[in-house]
Amino acid sequence: MKAVALTRYLPISDPESLMDVELPRPVTIGRDLLVKIHAIAVNPVDTKVRKPKDKLEITPKVLGWDAAGEVVEAGPDCTLFKPGDKVYYAGDITRSGCNAEYQLVDERIVGHMPQSLSFDQAAALPLTALTAWEALFDRLGIALDITQNRNKSLLIIGGAGGVGSIAIQLANKLAGLTVVATASRPETVTWVQELGAQHVINHQHDLVTQMREIGIPQPDYIFCCNDTDGYFVVMAELIKPQGRICSIVETAQPVDLNLLKNKSATFVWELMYTRSMYQTEDMIEQHHILDRIARLVDEEVLASTLNETLSPINAANLRRAHAHLEAGSTIGKIVLSGWA
Repeated sequence: MKAVALTRYLPISDPESLMDVELPRPVTIGRDLLVKIHAIAVNPVDTKVRKPKDKLEITPKVLGWDAAGEVVEAGPDCTLFKPGDKVYYAGDITRSGCNAEYQLVDERIVGHMPQSLSFDQAAALPLTALTAWEALFDRLGIALDITQNRNKSLLIIGGAGGVGSIAIQLANKLAGLTVVATASRPETVTWVQELGAQHVINHQHDLVTQMREIGIPQPDYIFCCNDTDGYFVVMAELIKPQGRICSIVETAQPVDLNLLKNKSATFVWELMYTRSMYQTEDMIEQHHILDRIARLVDEEVLASTLNETLSPINAANLRRAHAHLEAGSTIGKIVLSGWA
C-alpha cells in the first residue's frame, strides 16, 4: 500500500522529512477494523511527533490521527461495524497512523461517519471533536443541559484553531453557555463569530481588562487551547471562585498551582489519546461520542471545521500542511484527500 512516512527526524523544510513509501497492507485481528483511507486531516500532534530529535535512521513511521474512510475488513471480535461502513476516527497515537492507504484501528474508538458529509468534511472532525467533547463535558464537568447552564460562561483561549472551532459550537449550541473566544485577526474574529461565539476578545492584549469590559470579569470555565505557560497566571486571575480550567497544551516549565488555592479552583488536563493509550474500561465512550457528533452534524446542529483541502495525499502536500501548522496561523482544519 502507499503511505507517507518519516525515516529520520528532520525539519519540515527538508524534502526527506516526510517521504512517499510502499508498506505491507496490515491484517486484522481481534477488534481491529481495516479501513481504506479516503481523507485525512493534520493536527499539531503530527508536527510534535515529527519534530527533529536526532539524525538516526528509524523504521518508517507513519503519522496521522484524523481519518475518514471505508471498512474493508472487520476482525473476528468486531461487533460494531461491518465491511462497507463509512467511518471516521482519530485513532491511537501508540499505533501506526492514517497517512496510508489502509489502517488498522480498534472499533471502540471509531464512529459512523456523518451521512451528510463528504469524506473530506468528515476527516476534519474526529480528533478535535473528541478533544473538545472530553474537555468540556468530561474534564470541566459542564452539564449537557441548557437549563443548568443559564448565566454561566466559558472563555476559550485560541478559538479559531481546530479544537476551539468545535468547542465553540458544542458550548454554545449543546450546553447553552455564553461563549467568549479569543482571536486576533479580522478573519479569525469573523470565523469564531460565525461558529457561535457571543463575544470575541484579543489574546494579544490584556484579557482581564477585556473580560471586564464585556461584563464577564470571572468566567465559570476556561478552556486553554494555546500556550498554557503564557496564559496560566491570567487564567488564575480570571477564573471564578470554585471554577474550572482545562488545558490541552503541555507546559515547558512548572506552573504555580498555588495561584488557584484561594479560589478552590480546578486545573485539569485533557488528552484525547488517554483512553486508547491506557485501554481504559470506558474506551468505547469515544465510539459513542463520535456517533453522537455525527447525529448532531446530520441534524445541522454542528458544522465541519474544514477550511482548506489539499489533493492528493502525498509527502509533498503533507509537508505543506505541516509547515502551515508550524507557522501557527491556521484557521479550522487542513484536510488532504485522495491517493494519486
